[in-house]
Amino acid sequence: QVQLVESGGGFVQAGASLRLSCAASGRTSVGYAMGWFRQAPGKEREFVAAIDLNGESSYADSVKDRFGIARNNVKDTVNLQMSSLRPEDTAVYYCAAKVGLRLALTAEEYEYWGQGTQVTVSS
Repeated sequence: QVQLVESGGGFVQAGASLRLSCAASGRTSVGYAMGWFRQAPGKEREFVAAIDLNGESSYADSVKDRFGIARNNVKDTVNLQMSSLRPEDTAVYYCAAKVGLRLALTAEEYEYWGQGTQVTVSS
């Protein structure tokens, strides 16, 4: 079992930056691929970014060139650096983990989820 706790959400103006952090605890000695997803009110959960054990990453087109995902395998953390935020980025952001080396881009592939952190971007 792995427990994930997100932090760093908040209320910002359009164009601002935020950094979300996700701390993993529990059975972290096993290799995990990590991801960030988000869910806006009335919408389905959508993929934002993912990173594998080796640091290879992938992004949704809507955040490419604005967001950056990074992990620290010693501290068992994964961060999502968000810049040039837009009102359409407003959502609850979730950290997720799956056992294995390979990148995962769909929510169904992930086994563990955090409780989420709210990001609100005003225009």
